[in-house]
Amino acid sequence: MTKQHFIALADWIRCANDGKHHPDIFYERPLIEDIADWLMTQNPRFNRERWLDYVNGKCGPNGGKL
Repeated sequence: MTKQHFIALADWIRCANDGKHHPDIFYERPLIEDIADWLMTQNPRFNRERWLDYVNGKCGPNGGKL
């Protein structure tokens, strides 16, 4: 998977978590962390913490400010 795939997946999760589509579908921490763990196996350059921060709205897709 590429960076674009990781960002697209994170965007989809963020959209699902907005409460308009499927309330709380991905708020389960173990589920999001399991997904992040699996993504680490797909690309050795994957930055797990930055991806989780992006999913949680703490940074932009490249790790910078929103």
